Amino acid sequence: MTVRTTLSFTDRHHRFLLKKVRDGVFATQSAAVANAIERMMQDEEEREVALSALAEEIRLRMRTARSKYVDRETAFSSAHAAVEASRGN
Repeated sequence: MTVRTTLSFTDRHHRFLLKKVRDGVFATQSAAVANAIERMMQDEEEREVALSALAEEIRLRMRTARSKYVDRETAFSSAHAAVEASRGN
């Protein structure tokens, strides 16, 4: 379903939007705005995945004896893997 709405932009943003349409990057201004919103939604989903993975890693570390701590790269490898998986990589 498509919903019509009115949006306001700064001159700078409007010029940029018009240029992207003129350059053929997007078919219409609406398509460009929709693409930007989709990207924001994807960024938000990725941020939630990363925060959840980070919180779980912290919980695991809190139950780990200090003598058994591992280096940072190993500790956060699962968080990095979760973000990559959410991107489809």
